[in-house]
Amino acid sequence: GQYVEVAMMDGVMNLCRVKFRDHQRLQRSSLSEYSVPTYQGMGEVPRAGNDSGGGQLGNAIHCKPHGANDWLYVVVQEAVWEDLAKRVGPEVAMPDMVSDARLATIGERRKNQNLVWTLLNKFAEKYTKRELMAILNPLDVPCGPVMSTDDLANDEHVRGRNMWVELDHPQRGKWFNVGMPIKLSASPAKIERAPLLGEHTDEVLGDVLAYDAATIESLRAAGAFSKEAPKLKLAASAGARR
Repeated sequence: GQYVEVAMMDGVMNLCRVKFRDHQRLQRSSLSEYSVPTYQGMGEVPRAGNDSGGGQLGNAIHCKPHGANDWLYVVVQEAVWEDLAKRVGPEVAMPDMVSDARLATIGERRKNQNLVWTLLNKFAEKYTKRELMAILNPLDVPCGPVMSTDDLANDEHVRGRNMWVELDHPQRGKWFNVGMPIKLSASPAKIERAPLLGEHTDEVLGDVLAYDAATIESLRAAGAFSKEAPKLKLAASAGARR
């Protein structure tokens, strides 16, 4: 066997990998994949906003009904551009979108990516994020919805992965908690509720410290710990949220 060390800082640094790469690239040239202007020798990589900042263009597209969480993140890969343009063009009054010189190559699309996002946002105006995803999936366009906490709580995939676990608490009633992100086939994790204050006092004193019942009661009477063990009557769950 071996020890496995996973530091949170190391994970965050790995997420910043593209930005550190671009920081060094800026010393030699501008960055064409950002929609905001960049120039050689720029001190810092610009904030990308919703841009992917990667080799393939990506952005969050606002969908119907245009609320705070009504977004679908879309990556416009070279391999899917022709099919995407054929599907989007007719609905945005641009039937020649696939052959438009401003969008004909990945290089031109990088230069004119604000036009790409304008067209896709216009296309998305009459679709919800789920409807738009259903349109793009058959075209093999990588995309995924921006999800609110309510979306996540009711997502079939999240529940199917046991990442949304129902618990029954004596005082709080029924509620949900996040499951275990690491799945081990030989030792599956079980998510349980937190204990009440003093709930296991007698168990610890008796089973771990080997105190007999008389000693435990003597300590309780002397005020060494709570005089009364918590009552484990389940609270009404009418207010529990799913």
